[in-house]
Amino acid sequence: MRISNILAATLLATSFATAGFAAGGDSTEPPVKTETTKTCKNGKVWDETKARCVNPVQGSLTDDQIYTAAREMAYDGQYDNALKVLDLAANPNDPRILNYKGFANRKAGRVDVGMTYYQAALAVDPDYILARSYMGQAFVTQGNVDAARQQLAEIELRGGKDTWAYAALDQALRGKASDY
Repeated sequence: MRISNILAATLLATSFATAGFAAGGDSTEPPVKTETTKTCKNGKVWDETKARCVNPVQGSLTDDQIYTAAREMAYDGQYDNALKVLDLAANPNDPRILNYKGFANRKAGRVDVGMTYYQAALAVDPDYILARSYMGQAFVTQGNVDAARQQLAEIELRGGKDTWAYAALDQALRGKASDY
């Protein structure tokens, strides 16, 4: 295979991966429960290599592991534990980290604090449709239906009409509460 063909194939694969990230960055489906929420208590996370629950500390987890554990905790209703784990991220400006700080704060009743994190996530990645969905749901909670509709339109504009993010915000606008 010629070098130009290899380069073209690599660029094509990279563009598909980038397109997937631009449409939301991560799965919008609820996370699958793992040992972190099935077994661990008091803000501990499951360490695969040690096969036990551990206290997360700065530098002990990658940002991907932090994101995954905190997301699972947040969906499990452990909002403050999720926030403690998110605070360990090496890159606090990762839009996924910011988005779940918004989610955990919003779900804990601190909607205004959550909004600041959604705005920060969208400042880093305006195409992050999950942050737009959660922000829209927060707007619904605040009674700002017009702003929520704007977020729904932005999700559609950014290619997210057939996603859970769009459906969840659409349901919230129709008065059907989302669990997320």
